Amino acid sequence: MPKKMKIAALFSGAGGLDLGFRLAGFSVPWANEYDKTIWETYEKNHLSTSLDRRSIVEINPGDIPLVDGFIGGPPCQSWSEAGALRGISDHRGQLFFEYLRLIQAKNPAFFLAENVSGILFSRHNKALTKILSGFTNLGYNVSFGLLSANDYGVAQDRERVIIVGYKTSLDKVFSPPAPHRKNPVLKDVIWDLRNSAKPASDGNRANQGLKIPNHEYMTGGFSSIYMSRNRVRSWDEPSFTIQAGGRHAPLHPQAPKMLKLGKDECAFVKGSEDKYRRLSVRECARIQAFPDEFIFHYKNIADGYKMIGNAVAVDFAKALALQIKADLANLEVSKPSRKVGEICSFEELEIPSLPLMNVV
Repeated sequence: MPKKMKIAALFSGAGGLDLGFRLAGFSVPWANEYDKTIWETYEKNHLSTSLDRRSIVEINPGDIPLVDGFIGGPPCQSWSEAGALRGISDHRGQLFFEYLRLIQAKNPAFFLAENVSGILFSRHNKALTKILSGFTNLGYNVSFGLLSANDYGVAQDRERVIIVGYKTSLDKVFSPPAPHRKNPVLKDVIWDLRNSAKPASDGNRANQGLKIPNHEYMTGGFSSIYMSRNRVRSWDEPSFTIQAGGRHAPLHPQAPKMLKLGKDECAFVKGSEDKYRRLSVRECARIQAFPDEFIFHYKNIADGYKMIGNAVAVDFAKALALQIKADLANLEVSKPSRKVGEICSFEELEIPSLPLMNVV
């Protein structure tokens, strides 16, 4: 493989996955994102990447440059436990097959797809098998499984399904990197931001001239669903999963944990009500391992939370990218292979026992 592998990124969003691969030494000459509220953020933070703004269904293989790999997270709402769980019957779930279409045409050496844990629910078994078989029929050895971003340097409980395929001609199977020795917690990533957050301006719109870009939080009430369980993690714990909706952002660790009043009913501690605020957009970005120089551009603060919550955590992406880079170093792909590949889960593979440390 070339010293600096090139990748095409689909369903990029703000580009957390893309950034992780770039930090691991890959180049991203081309990416695709259809949501217009994200375009400015992507283009101003990924200057060396050409962003295709069309829907994936409109993209022809010839529009994509020659690359060594494909990465992307097809929309996850239809597989999410918080969503309708329609899976492949939802048009968003069917976008997985658009991903397959372009991989078939471009025949990259590898691909990586990321999705929510809900895709593993038993109700989706047939659909997931169909997707995995689609990859193997294109000539890839495919491995998949559930990984926690917290095991790879991310201060958050965030489990995601990772699917990786290598061309059968490479005679390789992806096995996930060993977890880090230390799992980071909230104090490790947002302690220095604790006294400087600002509430959003009227209508939960962006503030102007913030000293720390994006360090503003959504205001407004909390729904009964939100108040059904504790939403506070302590400084010495990892964050709850950062979601794509600002209304559901976790509460700042300055507040005491919420009191459980009964089944599906919690309350704020009396006398401490002023300490309960949502994490700011910048705090959520830190928890997702975005660097501070990565600026999110939006008018409505909800779009900031959406971009961050939908992203792949950067350090998690980097760890996966480094493993792929190591696997494919000094390997050459033989003639395009259409040999049917194999499918295996991560549980079937021998994961290295040595920790992944000092990632640079």
